Order: sequence, then structure tokens, then C-alpha cells
Amino acid sequence: MEKTPRKISIWEALLVIAFLIGALMYTILPRFGVEGSPHIPILATTVFAAFIAIRAGYKWSDIEDGIVETIKMSMQAILILMVIGAIIGTWIQSGAVPTMIYYGLQILSPGIFLVATCLICAIVSLATGSSWTTAGTVGIALLGVGGGLNIPLPIVAGAIISGAYFGDKMSPLSDTTNLAPAMAGANLFDHIKHMAFTTGPSLLIALVLYGFLGMKYAGQELNVAEINTLLDALSSQFTITPLLLLPPILVIAMVIFKVPAIPGLIGGTILGGIFAAIFQGASLGDVINAAHYGYESATGVAAVDELLTRGGLDSMMWTVSLILIAMAFGGTMEKTGMLQVIAEKIMVLATNTGSLVVCTIATSIFTNLVAGDQYLSIVLPGRMYKPMWDQRGYHPKNLSRCLEDAGTLTSPLIPWNTCGAFMFSTLGVHPFAYLPYAFLNLINPLVSIFYGFTGITMEKLPQNQSQKTA
Repeated sequence: MEKTPRKISIWEALLVIAFLIGALMYTILPRFGVEGSPHIPILATTVFAAFIAIRAGYKWSDIEDGIVETIKMSMQAILILMVIGAIIGTWIQSGAVPTMIYYGLQILSPGIFLVATCLICAIVSLATGSSWTTAGTVGIALLGVGGGLNIPLPIVAGAIISGAYFGDKMSPLSDTTNLAPAMAGANLFDHIKHMAFTTGPSLLIALVLYGFLGMKYAGQELNVAEINTLLDALSSQFTITPLLLLPPILVIAMVIFKVPAIPGLIGGTILGGIFAAIFQGASLGDVINAAHYGYESATGVAAVDELLTRGGLDSMMWTVSLILIAMAFGGTMEKTGMLQVIAEKIMVLATNTGSLVVCTIATSIFTNLVAGDQYLSIVLPGRMYKPMWDQRGYHPKNLSRCLEDAGTLTSPLIPWNTCGAFMFSTLGVHPFAYLPYAFLNLINPLVSIFYGFTGITMEKLPQNQSQKTA
């Protein structure tokens, strides 16, 4: 007779979390002299968690199945990540990204730059449904413009992240925007309309803060000589023409017309290669190398070369490996019930609507921290808290909004999370550096909690529907 595994205790689950925190601190924090990547600590914690689960009676084959199933959830994200690496390489080589930087340096002033950056990224991400695509294309260009205007890059990256995640959260084309209502049992467009109550005020507050920050740089005298040096370096290495804005415009158009993300991005990569041949005289071999290994800038101007030497499929392998390891850890934690037992203890605290919102948001953030993936931060709390929201007669869109307010928006702030790792790889700014300036991402969960305690916008189902749900 096959032995049934016993339930993991809360102390065993917390021991795994303590092991993870200790391993990450030892490896990442410079005070310990290691300053390594989070891969090995998370992998070691996965092994430790599996060891505890096997002692509790779980079979390795079951744990492995959980790992594989969880990794499957991230495969689309991994494919998108790899294609974006290629698109960055070909778009730089084609002159598309340099053209955006070139015109941006001439049009945008320091005083309005941060507000404009946030709004531009919000619009592009709303149209594409992808914060990753936005950061990997327009975001890189804006980072270059901000550097040219002498605005610290962590501040620029914070504005990019805020705008990109506003659009990602509010776009019906976004995967997380579809996933959250699916987990909560809400309608997609009900979910989006309901999110406007938290995300709209959060964006307005963020724009005001970026406006105040921008005022700090508005009074400074522009270094015209330095900007001219950047412009000359760009124009000497690339043919600059408004026609090179067509690749990003066409990619946005493809997404608007509901071309699936991966074919749309592959189309953008091909367009970048074609434009590189037409406008920059690149050979087929040059295009293939840029798509695979990235573009290597050699203008002789350090600021330009550092910004434009990036991209390529290979550049994303660090992040891909981190995603795979993080998902393996998340799969182990979910399959063995470790996340569930921790959530059960948290749920005891949900005595009223405000505390229920806090628990839902805290669990999503906690899952982002320990499981390293925004999909799990939506799926796991969605599964765990849906019965409690239903029992209290609340419309499912309240739960789905909480899942996004916390799960989606805090994911790029965590270096070992798939989103944080991607943004680090793409923008070259560490998540802990831009975290204080990602105002939308920090404010949105607080607005959601405020609504929970005040009851504002916390809509209940009609009595007859509530009884059916219960």
C-alpha cells in the first residue's frame, strides 16, 4: 500500500523560507564579499525544500512533475524573452533605437522628461499589452535620452517601469490582465474597469512626483556640448531618418490588430534586420550576429557605446536560467503544499474586508518574493482566497484587482523574480536601484489597501448571485 505523505508543518515551510533568505543575503549582499547571482541560492533552496518534502513522504517523481508543470507556465515568457533579445540587437543595428534616442535628445527637456517617459511607456504598453516589449524597445531609447540629459539612470528606469506596468496592467492584451480575472472568476472588462479605480489615482500621484523630480533638473543648464557629442556619435555610426521609426510603430500596430505576441515580435526582428541592410548596409551575417550575440557599438564615445552594446538572444540566457530555477523552486513549494500552509496561517488574520485585502496583497507579494514569478503570485493567492471572497459576497473583480495590484506590480521590484531579472538584463539598472523611483508600483498596493479599509469601490454581488456563488 502506497504511503500518503503527511502535511508539511508551518515550521518546515518557514524553515525553507529562512534558508532562502539566508542564502540570498549571503550571496547577493556585498558585505559578505560574494556579490554573486541569485541562481545558486534559489537552486540550493529548491534542493533543501525537496529534501524536507521527501522526509514528509512525498515522492521525487511527484515533486518533479510539479516542477515541470510550473515551468510550463513560464515557457511563453521565456520564448518572448529570447525574441526580445534578438529584436533589441537588430533594432540597434538597424538604427531604430539610435534614431529614437537622437530625436528624443532634441525634443525632450529635463523638466518634462520623467513625466513624458512615464506617459510614453504607459501608452506603448497599453497598446502592446507587454511591459517587457515596452522596456526592451522604447525603454532603452528613453534610458539613452535620460542619460544624455544628465538625469540619473535609476530615476529614468523607475519612470519606465511605472509607465510600462500601468499599460501592462490595464491592457486587455496582457497575459496577467487575462490571468487574474480567470483565477477570480471575473469578466475581463469588468476587471479592467475596476482596476481603473486603483491604478488611475496611482498613476496621477506618480506623475505628480515625477513632475517634482523633473523640476530639480529643469533649472540646470543643459550640457549642450555633451549632447552634441552624443548626437554626433549617433549620426556618425548610423543613418538617422524618421523612416527608422517604422519598426516599433509596425510592431505596435501588429499587436493592436491582435497578432499574437511571439509572431509579432519575430516580425519586428525581421523588420529590424531588413532595415539594417537597407539603411546601415549590414550584411546577412551582420544581422544574424546582432540577433544572436547582440550589437557592439564602437563610436568611441563611452556613454553611447555602453548604451548601444547590448541585445541578442545570448544576452537573455542569464535571465532564462534564472526563470527556470525560480519556477523549479515555485513548483516545489506549490506541489508539496508549503505555500498553502503558510497562506492558511495568514488567512486567519482576515477578520474584515480591509484585513482580507491586506492578506491577499501580502500573499501575492510574498509569493513574488519566494516563488520568483508573477504568474504564481496571481495563481496561488487566487486559488487560495477565492472561497473566502465568495463567502463574504464580494464581486470576483475585487479579488482579481487585488491580485494585480500586488502580484503584477511588485514583480519587477524583486531582482530574482522573472520580471525583475528581465528588467535588470534589459535596462542594465538593478531593481533595488530603481525601486525607490518606481512610484506607480509602490503606490498602487497602498491605494488598494486604503479602499479595502474604507469600503470605497468594494462592490458586492446582488444577494441572489451571492447565494448561488456560496
